[in-house]
Parts: sequence; C-alpha cells; structure tokens
Amino acid sequence: QVQLVESGGGSVQAGDSLRLSCIASGGTFSSYVGWFRQAPGKEREVVSAVNWFGSTYYADSVKGRFTISRDNAQKTVYLQMNSLKAEDTAVYYCAASLRTSWRWPSPVETDFNSWGQGTQVTVSS
Repeated sequence: QVQLVESGGGSVQAGDSLRLSCIASGGTFSSYVGWFRQAPGKEREVVSAVNWFGSTYYADSVKGRFTISRDNAQKTVYLQMNSLKAEDTAVYYCAASLRTSWRWPSPVETDFNSWGQGTQVTVSS
C-alpha cells in the first residue's frame, strides 16, 4: 500500500495562496488521486481529484480558485489554492485509489484506499 505525506499547509490571510504537496512512497503511484478536506464539526468532503485519463474534478466551492496537478516522475500531487477564503479552513488530506477514475457524479471517500495524515490550512478573514 502506498504511503502519502502532505505538506504545504499553514496560516494565511483571505485572498492569499498556498500550494499543498502530496508525496507518495512505498508503492506504485496511483493513477487516480484526490484531495479532501475536513473543517471542524463537519464531515470530510472532496475538494479535487485527477484520474488516470488526466481528467480533473473540482467541488463547486473551489472551482476557478484551486488547481490540481501531478508529477508522475516525482510521485507527487499538488493542490494550488488561490484566492483563499475563511471557509477554506480545514485539514486537507491527500488520497490515492486503486481505481482509474470516479463514478458519476463525483469522487467519494470509498474510492480511496490510501490516505495521508493531513495538513492544516487556516485562512483568516
């Protein structure tokens, strides 16, 4: 099973940017990876994902602000987060799947079998 380690979180002001990184080790780099987040008192939700075909998914709340990308040679997935808002405050998790893609309409937690430990993102308004 692949191990995932996230980095890049931090405390920023609204309107700032952050780039999260997720490095995979110990196994084959998954063709379908995603980013989830969990805010205090809320359920974990999908933020973005990229599948084997290179297609991307974004939650409505982050469309136009966040960009997911991957570097297969470096076994790394990135989440570029621009124009951050206070409501983006959460612990962000990277996840990898043995599947090639999500089923319509969106990625779900049960697609993924490997998870990182999470990285905190705090946005102050």
